[in-house]
Amino acid sequence: MRARLRQIHVGGQTFTWRAALHSVQVNGFYHRAVYVRVWGSGGKNSQKLEADLLSAPGPYIVDNGYPTPADVRVVISYALEHGWQPEQRGGTFALSEREHGARFSLPGFLLVDPVRTAESADPRRR
Repeated sequence: MRARLRQIHVGGQTFTWRAALHSVQVNGFYHRAVYVRVWGSGGKNSQKLEADLLSAPGPYIVDNGYPTPADVRVVISYALEHGWQPEQRGGTFALSEREHGARFSLPGFLLVDPVRTAESADPRRR
């Protein structure tokens, strides 16, 4: 099943976004991960925003770890303030844990790097 594309308006601009659920293994436990992708008014030809979020409640605890439009608005606003240029043609702006994790705040979610290795730090310990 394909992820549904949605639209949201932030600061007078229209953005298209989607979120896909996955799981990530951290210290032997699986956690719900949500991959959020956003495009500006240029559609998929515009600079893409990527944010990978880890649901904060914990290992396979039944939760509603799917971002609401308000959550996506927070992601977009933060990215716009930190250099994302959705009007630019092509490319990707990634919100990485390494670069933005300490400053980015979204209740119920932690920002994580897209590729995690066994040696990566557990983001829940921040």
